[in-house]
This record gives sequence, structure tokens and C-alpha cells, in this order.
Amino acid sequence: MRIKRTTPRSGVARRNRLIAAGTGFLAAAAFAAPSAHAAEAPQTFSAAELTQTSDAVRSADVAGTAWTVDAKTKQVVVTVDSTVSQAEIAKLKAEAGDTAGALKVEHTKGTFRKLISGGDAIYASSWRCSLGFNVQNSAGAYYFLTAGHCTDGAGTWWSNSSHSTTLGTTSGSSFPGNDYGIVKYTNNSVAKSGTVGSQDITRAATPSVGTTVTRRGSTTGIHSGRVTALNATVNYGGGDIVSGLIQTTVCAEPGDSGGPLYGGTTAYGLTSGGSGNCTSGGTTFFQPVTEALSAYGVHVF
Repeated sequence: MRIKRTTPRSGVARRNRLIAAGTGFLAAAAFAAPSAHAAEAPQTFSAAELTQTSDAVRSADVAGTAWTVDAKTKQVVVTVDSTVSQAEIAKLKAEAGDTAGALKVEHTKGTFRKLISGGDAIYASSWRCSLGFNVQNSAGAYYFLTAGHCTDGAGTWWSNSSHSTTLGTTSGSSFPGNDYGIVKYTNNSVAKSGTVGSQDITRAATPSVGTTVTRRGSTTGIHSGRVTALNATVNYGGGDIVSGLIQTTVCAEPGDSGGPLYGGTTAYGLTSGGSGNCTSGGTTFFQPVTEALSAYGVHVF
């Protein structure tokens, strides 16, 4: 299942795909005579070959896939959603050619999709997303960050579905490739909090694999999980490929897009997309917030 931005009362799906990268290992034998039962040592791949394999997965352009290179295990782990057929998996391997042995294919339930709805609901002209983090620039002006697939094509943002309370206007958007956008507050009467719900946010960083993280969104509220990979690439379909993402076990649903990923007082990311839901679980990807802060010259407060 892909996560998408939604209208105030119904979802407007934007297709989402992913591929993740995994690992291989080297088995070595010395001074051992071959026997009838000896297993052939698995092939290992160089960093250049792993990069070549990752590029091949991108070239195959199979929607519903996500991939990342695991330098430690020397594999490219490809996560495929329920829409990916065996024929499409065969296409990935064929595209990889001589390095197809570096591929490790893992299946996930549901369909990868972009998620639109830090936590509080924000409304564009015809869809809903979640506010990520309130930020400031060096001059003290207030903005908020959200997903780039939310700000893509959006001008004015409101805090309610009836569009009676204006928040601000989109001043920057990067999607696909990245998935972050920034909105400048134009309504001075709206309180700008440096919190996610009741949690104060004081800094930003990139989490490590295994870190426990929390996500807040306007559709499903607060949910936690752990980071399973960094620098993942997701193919949402239709040319919407996003790289450099944080892969997690946190669940999310349509309308949660753009919402914050954090741990304690530290901001980690903005909800991009994923599969599954908050009943059965799923895989969700996040745009690292440090990249967006750097791109726009702003900081959390």
C-alpha cells in the first residue's frame, strides 16, 4: 500500500514504490580437500558491483519496490510490495545481469504509497497532509516543514478543512528525488510551537539503524517502531523516485504524510510513504529532516 495525501474526507492515492538494499557474505576455506558434500562458497561482490546492482534496480523501474545497499553484508536488499509480480522480480534480476546474485528480495504486505495529512492536519486546496516541524530562519521568520509531495502543486495552506483559517504559502518544494517542502507562515495570530504534540523538540539529527523512533500524524496519531535501514530508495511509480530515505517499521496511513519522525527531543525525519496500515503494521520511509533544514537555511526551535 502506498501512502498518499488525502482530501479532507477521502484519500487521493499517489502511487508509491520501494526497493531496499541488503547484504552478502564471504565463506572461505583453506587447506580443506573437496568432498562430495562440500557446498560451493557464495559469491561476494565489491562496492562497485553493489553500486552497479543498485543502479540496475533503478533502471528496471518497477513500481512498488525499495532498495538499499548494505555494505556490511554485501547485498542489495530489495523490498517489494504486494503489487510486484514474479515477472517483475525476474525483470529486476535480468537487469542486474552478472551481479543478480547480489540481490536479496524481501516481501512486505500492502502497497507502497505516499502519505499526506507534525502531527497536526494541514490542508491544501484539495488534499490533507500533516505538519512536520515548525522552524525559523536566521532572521527569526517562522516556517513549517512537511513532505515535498504535499507541497508539490500547492500554494496556500489552511489549518481546517473549511479553509477558513490560513496558515501560509509554500515557499519551497523538492519532489521527486527528495521529499521535503517548506511553508512560510503568513498568519501572525497562529501560535508556532517548537513541539510535536507535548514533546519539545530542541535539535535535529540522523538516527542509526536500530534506533527506536516515534511518528505523529493527523490520521493515526502517535506510533513507534525502529529504524531498519538508511539511504533507502523508493519507487512510488510514475517517475516518482525518492532517494536517501530512512526505512522503519513504524506504521502510517494516508494523511500522515509530512508528519514528524522523532526520538525524545530530537527531530529525525518527515513522513514520505510506505505500505501497510496501523492495524496490521507496515514499512514506512522518512525524508531526513537535516537535509531539509540545510536546504532552506532554517532550524528547529
